Amino acid sequence: MSEKIMFEQEFIIKVSPKMLYNYISTPSAMAEWFAEDVNLKDGIFTFSWDGSEEQAKVISKIKGKCIRFRWLEEEDDEAYIELRIEIDELTKEVALIITDFAYEDEVDEAKMLWESQINDLHNIIGV
Repeated sequence: MSEKIMFEQEFIIKVSPKMLYNYISTPSAMAEWFAEDVNLKDGIFTFSWDGSEEQAKVISKIKGKCIRFRWLEEEDDEAYIELRIEIDELTKEVALIITDFAYEDEVDEAKMLWESQINDLHNIIGV
């Protein structure tokens, strides 16, 4: 089986970094845009979509800036999902940088999925 490749996407989110961090790191806020239901128990996030569940462990976190998950079912030890907040020094725009991994023939589909998720986030935030 081929290895997954890393890809990054950047989305401008017109909200305070503090509020955005809440949306990317807390189960209740993530359930509003990322998955239908999100639970956190013993450091393991359980995400539910259409009756299926995926579990992920937080492997690193910088409060107010970044959170990195690894899916428990992930076979590729290098693969993770990172949601990182960056603020442009000149424009003060808040960006959400998403780093994810997918097989080469699935990268476009994964990017479209993230675009859909971020669209949901924009709708919830109201921008």
